[in-house]
Amino acid sequence: MLKTIQEDVQSVLDRDPAARSVWEILLCYPGVYAIWIHRLSHHLWKGGFKLIARWLSQLARSMTGIEIHPGATIGRNFFIDHGMGVVIGETAEIGENVTMYHGVTLGGTSLQKTKRHPTIEDHVVIGAGAKVLGAITIGAHSRIGANAVVVKSSPPNSVIIGVPGQIIVRSQEKAMSDKPDLEHGLLPDTIGETLAALVSHVEKLEKRLDGHTSISPALHTSDHGIWHGEDFAI
Repeated sequence: MLKTIQEDVQSVLDRDPAARSVWEILLCYPGVYAIWIHRLSHHLWKGGFKLIARWLSQLARSMTGIEIHPGATIGRNFFIDHGMGVVIGETAEIGENVTMYHGVTLGGTSLQKTKRHPTIEDHVVIGAGAKVLGAITIGAHSRIGANAVVVKSSPPNSVIIGVPGQIIVRSQEKAMSDKPDLEHGLLPDTIGETLAALVSHVEKLEKRLDGHTSISPALHTSDHGIWHGEDFAI
C-alpha cells in the first residue's frame, strides 16, 4: 500500500510542473484523493460489499468532483490533473501510466449489464473535456485532444481529435517513449488541412481555364493555421 501511494505521488511530480513538493500533493490534489478512495472502494466491490463501495465512491465525488464507479479497473500510476467533472463508468478499464484531465467522461452506450465502457491502454493521455463512449479500446501511447468525442476504437500510437473523433496514427519513433505526451498544442487540424488542399486544387483548376474569373477571389489557403480573406461563405 505504501509503495502504491509513493507511485501515485511520484506520478504527480513527473507530470505536473505546478507540483512543488510531496506535502503540496498530499494536501492539495483532489485527483490523488479520488484514486486512493477508489482503490479502497474497488477492493470492497470485488469482495461483495457493493453498497458500501458505492457509498465511498459518492463520498469521493462530493469531496473531489470526480466520480469513479467502484467497479472500474484502474492500473498503476494513474493521474487525474485538476479533476473536476471526471466520470469513469462501471466497466471502464484503465491501464498503467494513464493521464487524464478535467471534464473527461468514460461513458457507456448500452443498457445491457455487460462490458459497455471504454478500455484505455497504457500511456494514454486524455485531454480536458474529452468524451470516450462505448465498449471501445484506445491503443497504448495514444493522445486524445481536448473536447474530442471518441466513439470508435483506435490503434496504438494515435492522436484523436474532433467531433466525432478523427484518428491519426503517429510514427513508431514518436510513441516509443514511456514519458506522457502532454503537448496539447501540437494537434493536427484534419478538417482545415483538407479544406486548404481543396481550395488550392480549385485555384489551380481555375488558372488553367483561360479567361475564367476565380469563384473565390477573397479566400486563400491557410497560413500556419490562420485563414485570410473577407468572404468565407464557400
